[in-house]
Amino acid sequence: MNFIVHADVFAKLPTVCFGVVVAKNLDNRTIRPAVADLLHGSIAATEQRFNNSRAREDAGILPYREAFTQLGMNPNKFMSSIEAMASRIEKKKGFPQINPVVDLGNAVSLKYLVPLGAHDTDSAAGDIQVRFSQAGDRFIPFGELAAELLEAGELIYSVGDRVKTRRWIWRQSEEGKVTEDSRNVFFPLDGFSDSNQAAVIAARDELATLLERHFGCEVATGFVDRGQPAMEF
Repeated sequence: MNFIVHADVFAKLPTVCFGVVVAKNLDNRTIRPAVADLLHGSIAATEQRFNNSRAREDAGILPYREAFTQLGMNPNKFMSSIEAMASRIEKKKGFPQINPVVDLGNAVSLKYLVPLGAHDTDSAAGDIQVRFSQAGDRFIPFGELAAELLEAGELIYSVGDRVKTRRWIWRQSEEGKVTEDSRNVFFPLDGFSDSNQAAVIAARDELATLLERHFGCEVATGFVDRGQPAMEF
């Protein structure tokens, strides 16, 4: 299986980059209090960070808002996943625990203020791609059964014509979501080489270390950018 970012993505967003972590043979059913503690710690630190400021105005969030605007998406209507998470915490709306692997990803995402996805690769019959949509690509929102059909030109994560995230890093699909039964997971971390690449790499490496420590699974890491637009895993 490959992770591929299409050339026209870099033509639109020249500095976009992706940290990659792949975990194999993990156990996501066992309750892991240490992971819950990490999530609670990141939530508390985020509350403190935005105690007297707004997430949408933070220097770490602004590059994503600017990229959404460049892609023709209103960042006030379609927030990146990390802005949505940080804003929820900023507004004291609480933050859920989902399952150990997702909780760990959220803990690292909040700590470094970078978007971090999680996709079950056992449900992916093909390469994972970042590309612009074609008419007829299918997306099933979380908690639903019926698919939405996309128009052409929307930046997405996909496997074949199955859309894993809409509007780049706005909303993830029901297909490929990580559950307690997931054993093999692909984690992309999205950033920009001219603003937060160091944070992306630090978050990638910490996630890999924590996966090995708390889940005892096999872990591989990688990095994709304009100079190296694909990797095999």
